[in-house]
Amino acid sequence: MRVATIPLQQTTAIAIQRSQQKLAVTQAQLSTGKKAPDLAALGSEAVRTLSAHTLLAKQEAHAQNATRLGTTLSLYETSITAIENGSMELGNRIATAVGTRESAGLGEAISAAFDQFRSMLNTSEGGLPLFGGGISGEPFTTSKVEDLTGLPATDHFVDGTAIARARVGDGLDLNYGITASELGTEMTAVYRSLVEAGPFGETLTDAQKTTLTNIKIQLDDAVSGIRRINAENGRRLAQTDTLIDRANERALVLKDVISRNEDADLAQVAMDLAMHKTTLEASYSVFTQLNELSLLNYMR
Repeated sequence: MRVATIPLQQTTAIAIQRSQQKLAVTQAQLSTGKKAPDLAALGSEAVRTLSAHTLLAKQEAHAQNATRLGTTLSLYETSITAIENGSMELGNRIATAVGTRESAGLGEAISAAFDQFRSMLNTSEGGLPLFGGGISGEPFTTSKVEDLTGLPATDHFVDGTAIARARVGDGLDLNYGITASELGTEMTAVYRSLVEAGPFGETLTDAQKTTLTNIKIQLDDAVSGIRRINAENGRRLAQTDTLIDRANERALVLKDVISRNEDADLAQVAMDLAMHKTTLEASYSVFTQLNELSLLNYMR
């Protein structure tokens, strides 16, 4: 009795090739963690997955824009708060001088407060002035408080009028930006009045006391304006934080959709890998036996 080994060998060889292909696919899934090497191999889920990738890219871009905007708004807040606090401290110093008529060191306090005020107005971000309104140079030009004398407050500002805008959502653009003149014109007028009321000796004169009393009222009004600007900036910052959270939440949902369509079940892949290896080893064994049997038939 003879066994037709050649057809069996061909059948076994085809089975080995199929097992090798399945094993290669499974090994690729195990190494990459993906169901398929590209979107086209996902079949009917390819369009949905591609749409999810597009939406995810938009949400991530919006979150990045909002994050950068939040950083800028935080810098605004820091500088404005410093100006507000410095102005309030100066107001307290003036009130003390008016109440006690003692003005020793008042001129130095005014100069120190002005230096901080000027520094904050000329704060830069990425090499450009934060309150510049689109210009490249310093928006507040006066370097010494004494130079304010005799000029309107507006003459000390050269900021631009550009309005910054950031795309932070689908069809949502957020306008932001504060100029140096918007923030500092009133306080500049206060500093000019203080310089023109001096110089201050050890004790205030009656005229200086009256002038400082009026300047204190002017300063309080200026501080109120600075607080309003800071409050509006804080509102934008809170809105930006909310937009960042929403964009991140949407991104998580989209990532989950993409993961379900693209990512392989590694536990199932491990089981399939073991099964394909066993099948391939069995096919090799059968093929080897058929070769040996074919050789025996040939020798007979």
